[in-house]
Amino acid sequence: MSSAINIFWFRRDLRLHDNHGLYQALQAGRPLLPVFIFDPLILSRLEADDRRVPFIYSALEAMRNQLLALGAPIEVFHAEPLAAFADLLKRYKIGAVYTNGDYEPYAQERDAAVAQLLSLNGIPLHTFKDQVLFEKSEVTKDDGKPYLVYTPFYKKWYARLLAEGIPSFPSENAFPYFYKGPQLRWPTLAEMGFSEPLSPLEVPVPSAQLLRNYHDHRDLPAVAGTTRLGVHLRFGTVSVRQLLSQAMLHSETFVKELCWREFFMQILWHFPSVDRAFKPEYDRIAWRDDEEGFNRWRAGTTGYPLVDAGMRELAQTGFMHNRVRMVAASFLCKHLLIDWRWGEAWFAEKLMDFELSANNGNWQWVAGCGCDAAPYFRVFNPALQAKRFDPDNAYIRRWVPEWDTDAYPAPIVDHKTATARCIGAYKKALDRTGQGNLFP
Repeated sequence: MSSAINIFWFRRDLRLHDNHGLYQALQAGRPLLPVFIFDPLILSRLEADDRRVPFIYSALEAMRNQLLALGAPIEVFHAEPLAAFADLLKRYKIGAVYTNGDYEPYAQERDAAVAQLLSLNGIPLHTFKDQVLFEKSEVTKDDGKPYLVYTPFYKKWYARLLAEGIPSFPSENAFPYFYKGPQLRWPTLAEMGFSEPLSPLEVPVPSAQLLRNYHDHRDLPAVAGTTRLGVHLRFGTVSVRQLLSQAMLHSETFVKELCWREFFMQILWHFPSVDRAFKPEYDRIAWRDDEEGFNRWRAGTTGYPLVDAGMRELAQTGFMHNRVRMVAASFLCKHLLIDWRWGEAWFAEKLMDFELSANNGNWQWVAGCGCDAAPYFRVFNPALQAKRFDPDNAYIRRWVPEWDTDAYPAPIVDHKTATARCIGAYKKALDRTGQGNLFP
C-alpha cells in the first residue's frame, strides 16, 4: 500500500476503446486498476438461464484477454458495491475512483452511497458522460424545462450535435498506464448461480449499405435490416459516439433512433417515478386482470400470427424486432386491455437489450399514457401490420411453423370487438378530464 493507485469502475461501458471515463482515468497520473462488480441485488431478480449475465461475462472476458497481454489485471467482484469498495480500501491506497455516469434510479442511489463511503476516506469519485451524447439537462427548452415531445427535442439535440461535433476519447492509446500485477479474483458464472452457456463476445459492425438501407428495411422483421446493436449499446460494448459518427454519414433515420434513446433517458432522469402512468389520469383505466390472456400472450398462442411470432422470438432469443414489439405491446394493452406494466415487466425479464428508460417509455407510448404517446384510440390491427410488414409471411413462418394449419389456435379476441372495448374503457377513464372527447 506504499504507492497509491486509482480505480476505474466498469458498469455500462464494457470496452477499452473510446471510453470517456477510462480515458480520463488513464491520464490521471497513477497506475489504474479496473474493477467490475456483479451486484447480488440485481442478479437476485434474474432467472438462472438469463442471457444477459453471460453476455456481460463474455465482455469482461474479452477485456481481460486484452489486459492480460499488457500484464494488467482486472478484478471482478460478486458483492454489494459498498462491500466491494470496503475490500478495495483495505487492500490498496486509493487516490481516486473513476467511472462513467448511470442515470437509472437505483444506479443513482448506489453511486451516492459509494461516493459517501469514498468521501469518508478522502477519496473523490469522478464520473463522466459516456453512454449518451448529451445527458441530464443538457438539451432542454429555452426555459430550462425538459422536453416532453420528441420532435423539438431532436431538433435541439441535432443542432447541438452539429455545433459541437462528436468527441472522441481514445482510451486505447493510454494502455501503458494500467496497474501491473497478477490476475485478481474472478468469480465463475456457476458460483453466481447462472447456467446459460458462455459464448465469445461478438459485436456486429453495421455496414454502410445496411445503414443506407435502414430507413426502408428497418420495419421488415424478415429482413436483416437493423443493426442488432441494442444489447451492445445497453452494456457499452460499442461506443455511441463512434456509432453516431458512422450513422451521420449514411442514415438520418438511424441518427433519429439513437436520439429517441437519449430522449427517453432524459425523461427518466427528470421523471424517475416509472411505476405509474406519466399522464396520471390514465391510471384510472379499468384494466382486466386476465391471467389466462396474459399467459397466452407470453406463450405466443394468441391466434394473431405476427404477435405470436414476436413473443416466440423473444422467448427463444432474448430479442424481438422493433416493429413487432410495438404490435405485440399494443395487442396486450389494447386488444386484451391488460395493464401495460404487466408487459413492461415481462419484456424487462426477457429482453437482452432491456433498458429501463426505453422499455418504460415505449410501453407507455403504446399504451397512450406516456409523454409524446400514441393517441389512446390508435389501435394497431395485427393482421394489417403483418400484411404490410411481412407480406410473404416469412417472419411468421420462421417462428410459428404451425401457422396456417389446424394446430394453430383461433384468435383469442375479435379485433373489431376488442378495439371497441378498449376505446370504451379509455374514454370512460378519461372523460372526467375531457381527454376522452379527443375521440371523434
